Amino acid sequence: MSQHFDTLIVGGGQAGLSTSYHLARQGRSHLVLERGDIPAPVWRDDRWDSFTLVTPNWDFRLPGLDQVGAEPGGFLPRGEIVRTFADYAQRHALPLQLGTQVSAVEADSAGFRVRTNRGDYTARNVVMATGLFQFPRPHAMAARLAPSIEQIHSGAYRNPATLAPGAVLVVGSSQSGCQIADELNRAGRTVYLCVGPHDRAPRSYRGKDIFEWMRLSGLAEQTVASLADPKLKFAANPIMAGRQDGSLNVHQFARNGVQLLGSLRDIDGTTLQLAADLHDNLAGTDQREAALLGRLDLLIDKLGLDLPAESLPRLEDGYAAPLRERLDLAEAGVTTLIWATGYGFSFDLVKFPVFDADGYPLQQRGATAQPGLYFVGLPWLHNKRSGLLSGVGDDAGHIAELIQARDHGENQR
Repeated sequence: MSQHFDTLIVGGGQAGLSTSYHLARQGRSHLVLERGDIPAPVWRDDRWDSFTLVTPNWDFRLPGLDQVGAEPGGFLPRGEIVRTFADYAQRHALPLQLGTQVSAVEADSAGFRVRTNRGDYTARNVVMATGLFQFPRPHAMAARLAPSIEQIHSGAYRNPATLAPGAVLVVGSSQSGCQIADELNRAGRTVYLCVGPHDRAPRSYRGKDIFEWMRLSGLAEQTVASLADPKLKFAANPIMAGRQDGSLNVHQFARNGVQLLGSLRDIDGTTLQLAADLHDNLAGTDQREAALLGRLDLLIDKLGLDLPAESLPRLEDGYAAPLRERLDLAEAGVTTLIWATGYGFSFDLVKFPVFDADGYPLQQRGATAQPGLYFVGLPWLHNKRSGLLSGVGDDAGHIAELIQARDHGENQR
C-alpha cells in the first residue's frame, strides 16, 4: 500500500528544506525525499576540502535561519555549510526522509504517484527540488585520454595532496576550474589551465561587496523574461572566491606561473589539440568586467552615493601566453586531468510534458501547467536569485502560497 501525503518534496537541499519550512508553518502534511544520507549532501560530497561559499554570510538567507558564521562579511567553509543544513532541518523538525531515491513521478487518482526504492507514495502536490547540478557532466573527449593520465571531475577533487605527483591540467575556467587551479598553483604544483569564455567580477568595488551591488543595482531581481536569450539561464556565474581578497583573475594566474591554454578541441592519447582562442577569451572577460564596473559607476552617480573612486589593477599577463595549438601531456609532465566542466541535469523521472527543448521546466515562477506540480531552486526560475542561497527561500515561500491557494480554490467549488 502507498503512503499518502498532501505534498511530497523531491530533494532535501536548500530548496527542498526551504519549501518544507513554509509547508510546516501551514501545518500541511508533507514529506521531503532525499537520496543522500544527510540533508543537502552535495555540499559535502561534491566540494573540495578548502571550499567556501562565495555568498557572504549576510546573504545566506533561508526562511527561519539565524545569521550564519561568526562575521557577516565572512564566507562559510564546507564543514560549516554541512552543519548549517543539518541543524536547520533538526531545529525546525522538518519531515526529511534520507536514503530515498525517486525513480518516477507519475499520474495517479490521488494526483501523483512517486515511486522510490522504499516503496510508492501518493500526493496531491509534488515539488521538484533537485536543482540543475545533479550529476557531473561527462566530457565527450574523456574516453580518448591515455590511461596513463588520471582523470577526475572537479566534484571529486579534494586537495593537492590527493593527486599523483606531477603537473595538473584543469579543463574549464569557470568558478570551480579557476578556484582549483589557483589552489594547486599556490600549493606549488605545475598547472595548465584551458581557458574558455568566462565572466569575472571583483570581490568588492568602491567599498561594497559585489553581492551588495547586485541588490543595489537591481541585477539580483532581474527576471528570466529580461534575458536576451533563454539559454543564458544556463550561463556560469562570474569567477570569484570566498575570501576578502577573493578576486580571481586569469591574468594573475599567468603572473603566478599557471600555463594558460586555449579551449580544448580534441584529445588523442596524451596529445591535446587546442583552439587559438586564448587571447580572445581573455579580452572578452576583460571587456565584460569593465562594462560591469562602468554600470556600477553610473549607478553610484545616479544614487548620489559618497563612495571613493576605485581603479582596479589592469592586468594583461595572459596576453603574453603563447597561442599553442598542441600540447603533449607526457612531455609536459602532466599526470592528472581535472574536468571542471560543470554538471548536468535530467528530469526524465517526471512523466509529464512540462519541459522545453533543453529539458528545463516550462513554468511560471515554479508552477507548471500540470496542476499540483511545482519546481523550486533552479537558476532563473523567476529571477537571478532563484538558484542562489539568497533567493531560494523567497521562491519556496511562493510555491507554498500557491499550494495553499490551490486548497482554497478547490474547497470553494
